[in-house]
Amino acid sequence: MRLVGPSGEQVGIVPLAKALELAQEYDLDLVEVAANARPPVCKLMDYGKFKYESAMKAREARKNQAHTVIKEMKLRPKIDPHDYDTKKGHVVRFLKQGDKVKITIMFRGREQSRPELGYRLLQRLAEDVQDLGFIESNPKQDGRNMIMVLGPHKKKTEAMAEAREAQAARKADAKANPGKSQNAADGEPSEAPAEASAEA
Repeated sequence: MRLVGPSGEQVGIVPLAKALELAQEYDLDLVEVAANARPPVCKLMDYGKFKYESAMKAREARKNQAHTVIKEMKLRPKIDPHDYDTKKGHVVRFLKQGDKVKITIMFRGREQSRPELGYRLLQRLAEDVQDLGFIESNPKQDGRNMIMVLGPHKKKTEAMAEAREAQAARKADAKANPGKSQNAADGEPSEAPAEASAEA
């Protein structure tokens, strides 16, 4: 077998008995890294440490990985202005988080003969959030529904990084001013007796 030393140096082609002897001498494990090679390649290493480091690298990679999520928001063509503002707020939040948003307009009864109402509503929503997202899939009729997909300008990883920074800033601010709200609360009662004495 071809043997690789603990620091990655080439030891050369050695018999199995010699490789095992070297592993015991260094107090390391003999690990086969390329079984299909001719001759097979083995390395002297601390296998437990290797597994731990691999797991930590995989964990870091998963932490920085962003999963694309499609959120869905359902609207009616004749939506109340207040409800529209609430739904738009959700869409804004999703786009800020770097998620895609699927907007569905649900038509009922006679509303199905007026698809232009749904189209206008989708266009209005797209214009209202154009600074955060763009139309990824134009409005299209799908049975009783009309669907449009909005994509964020910001990537999910960027949004996650910004959220982490904002959270860290809030924590730092809370540590810097731990009794800010408490002091304000303590200050209020002290003013009340002064006012009372002035009136008397």
